[in-house]
Amino acid sequence: MESKNWNWQQDDWPNFSYDNERLGLLENEYTKESGISLGVMRHLSKEDQDELKIEIICSEALKTSEIEGEFLDRDSLQSSISKEFGVGERYLHGNIKPEEAGIAMMMKDLYTSFNPPLTNEILYAWHDKLFNGRTDLGRGKYRTSSDDMRVVSGRIDKPKIHFIAPPASKIQREMDQFIRWFNKTAPGGKESLSPLIRAGIAHLYFVTIHPFEDGNGRISRALTEKSLSQNLGRPTLIALSSTISDKKKDYYKNLELQNKNNLVTPWLYYFGKTIIEAQKQTIKQVDFVIAKAKFFNAYETLLNPRQKKAVLRIFKEGPKGFSGGFSAKNYISIVKTTSATATRDLKNLVDKGIFSKTGKLKSTRYELNLTPFYPTISLEAAGKK
Repeated sequence: MESKNWNWQQDDWPNFSYDNERLGLLENEYTKESGISLGVMRHLSKEDQDELKIEIICSEALKTSEIEGEFLDRDSLQSSISKEFGVGERYLHGNIKPEEAGIAMMMKDLYTSFNPPLTNEILYAWHDKLFNGRTDLGRGKYRTSSDDMRVVSGRIDKPKIHFIAPPASKIQREMDQFIRWFNKTAPGGKESLSPLIRAGIAHLYFVTIHPFEDGNGRISRALTEKSLSQNLGRPTLIALSSTISDKKKDYYKNLELQNKNNLVTPWLYYFGKTIIEAQKQTIKQVDFVIAKAKFFNAYETLLNPRQKKAVLRIFKEGPKGFSGGFSAKNYISIVKTTSATATRDLKNLVDKGIFSKTGKLKSTRYELNLTPFYPTISLEAAGKK
């Protein structure tokens, strides 16, 4: 008799159960943050909206790959995404690698064609694009190997098994059932679900089936975005993978805690909180874009070419800034100048109030003084006085 260690082996699979009352407050908070996000986006110019779109999609593509241990080239990826979306010509350059081109194509499909019902063919196409240029695995098709699909860690000779997915012989039936569930729970569907519950179950349900040889985590997060976009009626543009990446251990811990039964309230609560945090990160990013535009309106004519190049590089790091802070050594490296020139340029920036300075000697760090330009994101800022 087969042992029933995993959620997909239980008698109630895939009839997930959860506490609606406990999740209701999260759904209300998600709806509120969605309204604020939409409101603040309206304060951006078309150019700034395009910049924000490229930055968020690029960051999501980078981070969803990093979660799985794959590190992409940011410039190549940014160029690929700009090309796919037809915006941000200043990001374009010739050196585009197959893997960055592939995930850019997948992200375009995800963000521009979120509304059509899910099909096996859509998932095949995402997988094929995601592994563009790879010849070492079956692209654009579900796994067929009779070997167990295991999630493991530790030594090769003594691995710790975290999860075993359904065998390949069950994949097509499981995926047909998953796709029917995804489509009937969409807005207007026969069994439509609230946004966070649907997105959280979609992620868990898909990653449990683990239908592909590789890329299941990335595609499950893409399905989360598709689900949320369908509920909103527009692309979500939230920093979901970035938020997950910041606390990756929590993400894997919560997935593992949920892989033996189908009472999914703990998972949905964790994942709902993560989505709301991702919304808040996006609002901070909008804030940052607004501050950047105001900063250049105030200071661009006061910057020499070296200083402007350094400032642009700092802005490229986003709201979190340089890891470890921005130093004179960073300045020298970015603008390719001497120590003496860097010292003069940095002192000039501090004297003008453009940079603030902390620490002494080798511990000296510089930060853009954006405080005067940062709007406060609130209901009032969203146009809801």
